[in-house]
Amino acid sequence: QVQPVESGGGLVQPGGSLRLSCTDSGSILNFDIMNWYRQAPGKQRELVASITKSGSTNYADSVKGRFTISRDNTRNTVDLQTNSPKPEDTAVYYCNLRLRSYYGPAWTDYWGQGTQVTVSS
Repeated sequence: QVQPVESGGGLVQPGGSLRLSCTDSGSILNFDIMNWYRQAPGKQRELVASITKSGSTNYADSVKGRFTISRDNTRNTVDLQTNSPKPEDTAVYYCNLRLRSYYGPAWTDYWGQGTQVTVSS
């Protein structure tokens, strides 16, 4: 049963470092796309970064150059890291694991429950 679990959230100061990790009971390599989303209060959930099974990455403009998404096969995690968090990064961050259907373009999404990240002095 797929149940992504996020960790690493909490309070971080601007200029500090942050690493969020997402793992699953199964192999993270089972999934075609691994995403990090976030949702700030009063705002819609937005895609922050994604990484494909092949290692291709994409980033939202707001985090491009500051955030890095990666896979750690040893730890079986999908990580989202930044060494330059900003207050506007404050949000609940969600791990999303997507699995493409072999039979068509449909996707199956698996969501974690989210982890709160607060960037503040």
